[in-house]
Amino acid sequence: MAQAITLARPYARAAFELAHEAGALGEWSQAFAFAAAVAKDARVSALVGDPRVQPAQLVALHLPQGMGADTAFAQFLQTLAEQRRLALLPEVADLYEEHKREAGSQLKVKVTSAMALDAAQAEQLKASLKRRFKREIELEAKVDPALLGGVVIDTGSEVIDGSARGRLQRLASALAS
Repeated sequence: MAQAITLARPYARAAFELAHEAGALGEWSQAFAFAAAVAKDARVSALVGDPRVQPAQLVALHLPQGMGADTAFAQFLQTLAEQRRLALLPEVADLYEEHKREAGSQLKVKVTSAMALDAAQAEQLKASLKRRFKREIELEAKVDPALLGGVVIDTGSEVIDGSARGRLQRLASALAS
């Protein structure tokens, strides 16, 4: 997985720059969502390694309906196909979305809580995180009853563990020292 991310990083950066210059970040985002979903399909994955399938045929499979083969996105996919990197599309798409969020001063935050957050709690948490990180916040919430209470906030570069389980683990290691 780490190798796939490493290989995908320059492609995602190049795709972001192309889309940004063309003012088509949203269009590319939608096209990447489609292409990544196609690339994850096991039937398509089998075709990627088949020498009988031409790169242009693979590109046509990954293009959203109505998008022509002469578009910048199609040319980008053609480059990936020629380099035998179409299998990296899910990683490229994820990294592209990160670049897009950064450019828009957005931060995707994963919040894991012991119980589901209601709308008021989610808004309060977003406001607090917005003040701390000085960026717009996109919350991705999930529930993990094993936390016992509290929340774990993962910004990608920083993890804030405010869970009861985390506090108990820190207390246990402090007592053991």
